[in-house]
Amino acid sequence: MGDRTVIITTLNEAWAAPNSMLDLFLESFRLGEQTASLLNHLVIVAMDQKAFDRCQLIHTHCFSLTTKGVNFSAEKRFMSEDYLKMMWRRIKFLRSVLELGYNFIFTDADVMWFRNPISHFMSTADITMACDYYNGDSSNRKNRANGGFNYVRSTTATIEFYKFWYMARELYPGLHDQAVFNIIKFDGAVNGRGLQMRFLDTAYFGGFCQSAKDFNKVCTLHANCCVGIESKLHDLRLVLDDWRNFTSLPTEEKKLRKYSWRAPRMCKNH
Repeated sequence: MGDRTVIITTLNEAWAAPNSMLDLFLESFRLGEQTASLLNHLVIVAMDQKAFDRCQLIHTHCFSLTTKGVNFSAEKRFMSEDYLKMMWRRIKFLRSVLELGYNFIFTDADVMWFRNPISHFMSTADITMACDYYNGDSSNRKNRANGGFNYVRSTTATIEFYKFWYMARELYPGLHDQAVFNIIKFDGAVNGRGLQMRFLDTAYFGGFCQSAKDFNKVCTLHANCCVGIESKLHDLRLVLDDWRNFTSLPTEEKKLRKYSWRAPRMCKNH
């Protein structure tokens, strides 16, 4: 974008395969309100060769991020050793994006985009992070952050934070990046750098943990609090159908009628 902001998602073969997560993700941009043009700024980062090949068939901006000696292609079960390696590889990569002078909106591919989120990002914040659970105060670090959707400005403070975050994986072995973030956001070393953090209201940036109930407000909806690609796919298909039905309504009816998501269903048991 004009201000050197790029939208980034990362995925592997399991998520990039036909009729899998990548197709739903891209479809949400096309169905959303004024979100289709944002695809021009989306870089899909493929964690293996097959994901990269599929990306090149269906999208303009693809980047291959392979890791020597590691095969990231199959579905990685939550908290497995390969899953953790993949998550931490992502943090290292995102730091290099900041070092190149780019701001980024990072989004998991199981986040559906229905409205442009940019107006909700505060220009004073270095890191703006979505939440599993939002407590009503955007500056309160006790919010349960979710690393699957965030906006990060390229500043000295954010570059240093991402270095510290990546290093902290050794302090907290066996934890994934989000769990470590939720620990180190209180760390004196982080606060001492003057890093400004803000957290996004789940009324606009909701998910299966805490829903964005008002269809007239929702910007993104994340299949969080859900383990396993099949469960996520099933419920996100319901989400896209519900959104299609909502957007087909006349303007007045959209305002008056109380609409609710059918999902989570398969994800409800997680």
